[in-house]
Amino acid sequence: MGATLAGVCLAAAGIWVTVDEDSFMKVLPPFTDDFKSHVNVGIFCITIGAVMTLLGLLGCCGAQKESKCLLITFFSIILIICIAETAAAIVTLVYSHTEIILKTWATPGLKVQYGKDKIFTDLWNSTMTTLQCCGFSNYTDFSESYYYKQNGDLYPPTCCAGLELFPCDDDNADFSNVVGCYKQIVKNIQRNVKIVGGIAAGVTAIEVAAMGVSMYLYCYLDKKAT
Repeated sequence: MGATLAGVCLAAAGIWVTVDEDSFMKVLPPFTDDFKSHVNVGIFCITIGAVMTLLGLLGCCGAQKESKCLLITFFSIILIICIAETAAAIVTLVYSHTEIILKTWATPGLKVQYGKDKIFTDLWNSTMTTLQCCGFSNYTDFSESYYYKQNGDLYPPTCCAGLELFPCDDDNADFSNVVGCYKQIVKNIQRNVKIVGGIAAGVTAIEVAAMGVSMYLYCYLDKKAT
């Protein structure tokens, strides 16, 4: 039942953002402005909500009709979801050098795509402006980059403080010492880690409870049949 209600709420949010996207996006962080132009948030929410609703109805139908097949199917799907979530958490913990892995991916993009690819550039501009950061590690991520060469050896405006007075060249970027976006993102996550942890714990508890109930009903029906 919980999965059904959660799915309905998520689908309702998807319908809301589809019908009145502007009012819905006001409740989200400002860096989603560029994200929403490339991802259909409404369709995404409706799809996930529909899947959750169907999954919840599957469990409800299995319990109401006393169908062992539906119950074991419901249990199996929830178990697969739990395993996937656990695997993702383990991978995150195992790869403690996340910064190195992400830097290997992000830095070449900043060197080659920033200033050339509009979507890539807009996403980074939005992120850097919102978080008041520069590049992945710092301004050196843009050194000798496509943007740097095309703009007279200058860095993006967010890499310098007081740009209205001085151009964002090597000296001013070094003097400004604007922090990299990775550190800013980590700070934001640390501020909200309790909320994220609470949500994750709540979702896990619901999933475990759902599996427990479905397995109990399955065993009950199995005994009843004998």
